[in-house]
Amino acid sequence: MRSLITGVAGFAGGYLSAHIAEVAPDDEIWGLVLPSEPGVLPDHVQVVYGNLTEPQSLTGTLDKVRPDLIFHLAGATSVASSWERPDQAFRVNLVGTVNLFEALRQLDARPRVVVASSAEVYGRVPLNKQPITERQPLRPLSPYGSSKAAQDLVAAQYFDTRQLPCVRLRLFHHTGPRRPGHFVASSFARQIARIEHGLEDPVVAVGNLEVVRDITDVRDIARAYWLAATAARAGEAYNVCSGNGVFIRSLLEQLLEFSDHKIEIRQDLDRMRAVDIPHLVGDHSRFTADTGWNPEIPLETTLRDLLDWWRNQEVTSNQGSVIRPTLSPA
Repeated sequence: MRSLITGVAGFAGGYLSAHIAEVAPDDEIWGLVLPSEPGVLPDHVQVVYGNLTEPQSLTGTLDKVRPDLIFHLAGATSVASSWERPDQAFRVNLVGTVNLFEALRQLDARPRVVVASSAEVYGRVPLNKQPITERQPLRPLSPYGSSKAAQDLVAAQYFDTRQLPCVRLRLFHHTGPRRPGHFVASSFARQIARIEHGLEDPVVAVGNLEVVRDITDVRDIARAYWLAATAARAGEAYNVCSGNGVFIRSLLEQLLEFSDHKIEIRQDLDRMRAVDIPHLVGDHSRFTADTGWNPEIPLETTLRDLLDWWRNQEVTSNQGSVIRPTLSPA
């Protein structure tokens, strides 16, 4: 069997490729990357080049690979950046997905496609309707959320009208080692690591700490992708989440407990969002019923591993020079 991962060089992509190699060692794993994309992929991933926003680059690539499974992870991922560049969010997340589906249609190919949607599609949901189920209407608040809701609906439409066997995963927040530093838990961990190495003053800059998020370990997310492709129902939408809400303040406090340094917390207005969802907690019972998936890695383990990864990235040599964070295939 052949699997193709778009966004293989992104955060979750590396974990997914490693998981597939572990559970299906005889399968071929292909990764779609931009010709200009940096980084070195693991040996078990065969590279093909293409750009989701340039449809002419996709047909030949898909014809070469002829995948049985496609994990569509590529996309614009930042809620904050989408306010500054909403056109980019829609071009990559919506138009890029349509281009991928149209390339498959032209080839008369119908692989199972797992689409990485987002919990941001739900927007602000009343507390009396949380944990959020898949029956909740899509009412996104940000350009990012709107682009993912449009992507989600397009995947449903191609299943209904083109018989393309899509599975939509509405992923709630997830983190772990190798998470880029502009995401909240990773931002805290990186700042703490730099403070421990004497690279910054003992102050952690924060945004809004009073929002509640549902957070899962990326390694559990990788398992979910594989089960979505091999056990879930085509045409279905699934929440993938822990089912537990945690204040962002609690994330920070947990990370600070792992450090021996005395560190001040200071709010940075530049990190505050004009519009923020106050509470976002999901219900994964549909996905669990269909695939047997459950989150397994405790949040404490996730945060400790994340901080230890940043500590290794920010180590200082005996001469005091800094080894900067390296690009990772995940």
